[in-house]
Amino acid sequence: MPARTTASPAARKAAPAKAAAKTALKSLVTAVDPHDVPLAPVVLLTGSEDHLADRALQSLIANLRAADPAFERTDVAAAGYQAGQLSTWTSPSLFEERSLVVVDGVDAATDAFVDDVLGYLPDPSDAVVLVLRHRGGNRAKKVLDGARATRGSVEVACQPLKRDQDKVDFVIADVRRVRRRIDVDAARALVHAVGSDLGEMAAAVDQLLSDTDGTITEADVDRYHGGRREATGFEVADAAIDGHAGAALALTRHAAATGVPGVVVVAALASRLRTLAKVASAGRGKSADVARDLGMAPWLVDRARRELQHVEPEGLARALLAVAAADHAVKGGAEDGEYAVERAVRVTAEARTR
Repeated sequence: MPARTTASPAARKAAPAKAAAKTALKSLVTAVDPHDVPLAPVVLLTGSEDHLADRALQSLIANLRAADPAFERTDVAAAGYQAGQLSTWTSPSLFEERSLVVVDGVDAATDAFVDDVLGYLPDPSDAVVLVLRHRGGNRAKKVLDGARATRGSVEVACQPLKRDQDKVDFVIADVRRVRRRIDVDAARALVHAVGSDLGEMAAAVDQLLSDTDGTITEADVDRYHGGRREATGFEVADAAIDGHAGAALALTRHAAATGVPGVVVVAALASRLRTLAKVASAGRGKSADVARDLGMAPWLVDRARRELQHVEPEGLARALLAVAAADHAVKGGAEDGEYAVERAVRVTAEARTR
């Protein structure tokens, strides 16, 4: 067995101090709101949400313009960086104006950029604001660590808003920022209408602010955005199973327009139709017994039985075939997957009798 090494008492005593120093070094960066970014030697914009990064940059530029209207701006891409360029961009100007250097795509930076910026960060220029835009990943992580260890640096978290409640809070905060109010229900309605893209949502808020007075209500949102909403695959399936062909097709197009993949809509249709087919083949019997045999909840059996009262077996078979064809199409089996999805929705809706 190899000999076991033990740290000396002096080394053990020094270890906590080194850890504390490392922690203190990492805590030099200050987290700031994207709507109020102060002048700093280094400004980190981290995360994949470009709209928040754009807001942060606009705020920084406004503060920089107030301090020095004649500042010089340089925009560069880290992916095409060549050794030595950073020293040129950050060198003192002839008339001592402030400089703003915006480096985009640090997450795709060249090795030359990483080396040069790591050499610059320990002693950044007082006359330069260096903005580093990093959208995520481990590439150029040393740059992030070095920037966060730079005294006086600030960081803006530009992470996507995934939860609906976070988006609702975003809308409410945007309205409050200009000393207006919006009802919570109105904010939720706006998120449901244009909630996929943060920039689009912010533009919708701006439109409502300019076109309305006082508190923004749900009726205001419906007036301007009632024709647009994010539709889920199951909403499409529900409308189709209920026989509402027009509504189902409209929801299908809304879903496509808001980024819902056709395969999701097809999967929802297939799930609903499979349930109908299973319950139809199970015959009569108590819902609880059928549910147990089929491995589904009793309420699903009851719903399927109510729906089957208005669906002919031939129509159900046609719908299943159309959905199978759409599934093949959206997975690369046909050129026009969108047409196949809409046909499956229409055939499903037509399966319902009155």
